[in-house]
Amino acid sequence: MNADEISAPESTIAEHHFPCDACGSDLRYDPGTQRLICDHCGNIQTIETTQRTHGGIKELDFRSAVENRLAAAEIEETRTVSCPSCGATFEFDPDTHAAECPFCATPVVTDTGTHRHIKPRGLLPFVLDENTARHAMTDWLGRLWFAPDGLQDYARKGRRMAGIYVPYWTFDADTQSQYTGQRGTHYYTTQTVIRDGKRQQVRVRKTRWRPASGRVARFFDDVLVLASRSLPKRYTDGLEPWDLSALEPYNPEYLAGFRAEGYQVELIEGFQEARAYMDRMILRDCKYDIGGDEQRVHDVQTTISDVTFKHILLPVWLAAYKYRGQTYRFVVNGRTGRVQGERPWSAWKIAFAVLIGAIIAIIAGFVIANSQ
Repeated sequence: MNADEISAPESTIAEHHFPCDACGSDLRYDPGTQRLICDHCGNIQTIETTQRTHGGIKELDFRSAVENRLAAAEIEETRTVSCPSCGATFEFDPDTHAAECPFCATPVVTDTGTHRHIKPRGLLPFVLDENTARHAMTDWLGRLWFAPDGLQDYARKGRRMAGIYVPYWTFDADTQSQYTGQRGTHYYTTQTVIRDGKRQQVRVRKTRWRPASGRVARFFDDVLVLASRSLPKRYTDGLEPWDLSALEPYNPEYLAGFRAEGYQVELIEGFQEARAYMDRMILRDCKYDIGGDEQRVHDVQTTISDVTFKHILLPVWLAAYKYRGQTYRFVVNGRTGRVQGERPWSAWKIAFAVLIGAIIAIIAGFVIANSQ
């Protein structure tokens, strides 16, 4: 299913701008609060929270989405720009005509393109402000002894970090699985071996295998799948865990002053990744059900039903620095302060460490030789 195949009213364009009722300037969401503030005049506006339905944020039916039968209210269209370097697609202020890609620091020119997509159902609002996120990033860099000092200084004094809402899918599903395999039980025998010309008795472990079969069932709740290709998955995986129980119903006011990336991983592809995770968990369940000391699983037949999903946005502070011709990217979990990024290496620091190690080895060898 492609985004272009989802029908939506052509006039549905989400801008996510909230003018101050005192001076007309744009309000921005103040991380960690329930308010919008105006940096121009200091006016404050409270965000009205949306009541959650019983059982949390409502999921959407996966089959209906695949068959293009979602209600028009579940689709929105936003103005976006695509980076020619890393391919990131993100929302942009239509009044801005040129800027830098927050994912790779490549200069980009905005256009009037639009992205039609499934509307987010929920989000985790930012808790950490930019100063706190920058402090977490510089502390992380400071612990990397082999990082170039120039990059650390550049990061401390560099441009502002970008607050990005990164897109994810979550999937729920009910599964029933039937398996066949073998259960292995360890037992021991005594054998005679010859070692150094002498006969010795040794204990040898062997495994007795018996057929096994059975059924397992598991309900999967909120299997999380990254819907972006702009950042390496190892970075975003490193930002986990996310407290999805704290998800708020989607409210565009939380996006005021921030950017939101459009999803690049389509729904079906996202479900395929979620299904691979489910299969791994089901295989683990089968082995646990077989029991014994070892397990072999020959075949698993899974029936999956009641598949639902939601599109959510998770908060990430992002810094992309170009230092000596190379781009370094760092991401900070906008709620916990956990940091991930490229690990930069300083050639002279590595050479210095090698030299010091060699000197210590020579001195140690000289001392040992003299003592002998």
